Amino acid sequence: MTLGWNHAPLSRNLGTMYTLHIEHPITDFDTWSRAFAGFAPMRLAAGVRSHTVRRPVDDPHYVSVDLDFDRTTGAEGFLHVLRTRVWANPAASPALAGDPVARILVTEESPP
Repeated sequence: MTLGWNHAPLSRNLGTMYTLHIEHPITDFDTWSRAFAGFAPMRLAAGVRSHTVRRPVDDPHYVSVDLDFDRTTGAEGFLHVLRTRVWANPAASPALAGDPVARILVTEESPP
């Protein structure tokens, strides 16, 4: 049985990608977004090759972030920086409203 999805062949041409997936509650998205933007140089220096920010349609006080890396060590190192320098410092994470949940994911399949 199919659900109408296109089952196109999958490609691994871009190589393995590691994603630091983060979710957490926030007090205000605009405040959070400004703080996130301020860390752009740190993300670049850490090897983040792209990022995606998402919010649930039914919860404006929650955010999900995916940070993509070429190596798992880059994701692990950046997660350590977030835990010790950013999330542990209220001035560096002004809209953080709870404990972040973070996982490092490996991309197993990706469409062409």
